[in-house]
Amino acid sequence: MSATPTPPSEEELPTPLVQNRRWIPRLVWIVPIVAAVIGISLLIRSWANEGPRITISFLSGEGIQVGKTLVKYRDVTVGQVSAVVLSADHQSVVVNADLSKDAAGLLKADTQFWIVRPRIGVGSVSGLSTLLSGVYIGMKTGTAKLGERQFVGLENPPALSHGPRGLELQLHAPRAGSLAIGAPVYFRQFQVGRVIDENLLPDGSTRVTVFVDAPYDAFVKPVTRFWNASGIDVKLGADGLNVQTESLAAVLAGGLAFDDGPTDAIPAAIVVPGEFILYKNEVEAMAPPDGDPHYVRMRFAQALRGLDVGAPVEFVGVDIGSVVAVDLGYEPRDKSFPAIVTARLYPRRMGQAYEVLAAQGKTETEETLAAFVGTLVSRGLRAQPRSGSLLTGKLYIALDFLPASPRTAFDASVRPLELPTVNGSFQELEASVGRLVKKVNDLPLEQIAADLHTDLKDLHETLSEVHSRVIPTAVDALSALHGTLDSADRTLDVESPLQRGLTETLAEARITLQAVRELADYLDRHPDALLRGRRPQKMPQRPAPSSSEAKP
Repeated sequence: MSATPTPPSEEELPTPLVQNRRWIPRLVWIVPIVAAVIGISLLIRSWANEGPRITISFLSGEGIQVGKTLVKYRDVTVGQVSAVVLSADHQSVVVNADLSKDAAGLLKADTQFWIVRPRIGVGSVSGLSTLLSGVYIGMKTGTAKLGERQFVGLENPPALSHGPRGLELQLHAPRAGSLAIGAPVYFRQFQVGRVIDENLLPDGSTRVTVFVDAPYDAFVKPVTRFWNASGIDVKLGADGLNVQTESLAAVLAGGLAFDDGPTDAIPAAIVVPGEFILYKNEVEAMAPPDGDPHYVRMRFAQALRGLDVGAPVEFVGVDIGSVVAVDLGYEPRDKSFPAIVTARLYPRRMGQAYEVLAAQGKTETEETLAAFVGTLVSRGLRAQPRSGSLLTGKLYIALDFLPASPRTAFDASVRPLELPTVNGSFQELEASVGRLVKKVNDLPLEQIAADLHTDLKDLHETLSEVHSRVIPTAVDALSALHGTLDSADRTLDVESPLQRGLTETLAEARITLQAVRELADYLDRHPDALLRGRRPQKMPQRPAPSSSEAKP
């Protein structure tokens, strides 16, 4: 083994010499420096151009993909989805989207977002382009002044996603009928708008929001009347069958129509500016204003099967109201159960009769109406149930003048007014038929049937006797008569001896009668011939030929 060398001591080590040199940059460092400067500038530019990041909550994230699903405003891309996660309570989907800097001004507190996907309805079709490109998030900016970064997305797209030019109107109706969002709105059978929303108000009525496109919104005036044009209107009148509808879309999805109404209907048509009444049909929409309703009551001592709530009340054939209730009353005096009918009447529908009442300087109050009705009752006005259709059996109330009806007292102080009534003609007919049936039931039908059976039995025996005895004898008599007629026919034949002798006898009788006639004529001229006999007759001489005939 060799010995380990001994390390030198500190005193034996050389002292290093330190020289201060100046650092000189080399060309190789220029490339990374330039790259760093460019990267920093790009980073600054990206930060300067970076738009806001928003959060949108949806109930479902169907079709949304990170990095592919776009955010569009008016069909222009303004952002892209960057993340899709579940919410903390797992009840919704939270979508993070990065928008462009230009879209920052669109983020208002009432800005709306929704997922655009194919939607096919009865009245409209939308989002078909997403079948190839995929779903995207639609955006509609709001009008609020405050900004926002977190939103709750809509499950259905808004009615007006692009804010077209036109007029938005509110229509009020007791019922919306068969209307649907997207249903067309017509003006004189030309589509000018659509239904964009419908809501149920706290009082149970319906508010329908429609949008009329420009320039057709100029047709909407203060006297405009809107009505429900859904389905098919079929009428059978004196001029035949009339079928009317706006279009096939109105039949399937419902629809509305509007037109100018009467100029005197402004108070009845408009609730507030921009809001109108939606009528049930065109006839009701174009009818004059009804005014305030008044209620009357009628007591009928008969069954009113077929009289329903809503049945019309007619005054001399004119519809002036409808039935609102049919109740059952009780009369302690005769322990009967009359039918009590309550009706709502509109005196303005009486036309000139109401105008005459108004021309007398009277206002439409309960007292003046009671006095007017009392005058009509004194002239024979009565309420009578009548059949509206023999096919359906439905009844209506007719207010008509029946002077032959018994007089009755009318109390004008009772509220509501109680009109006198008479039984219906159809019910009287039923009663007459019932009395006739009762008389028929009282007849001794069993005894009549027994007697008829006995008579038929005797008749059967008589016919049997005739068939067995009388008919054969009659056949023999007819055969003998037939033989006699044949003999007579042979006897009277022209070639028979009897016929020839009879002919000769008749000829001789004719000669004899002629001689007797000549003798009678002669005796009439010469009566003395009976005593002296017949005078000899001179033979007539032939005249001599004349000289001209004698000459040859």
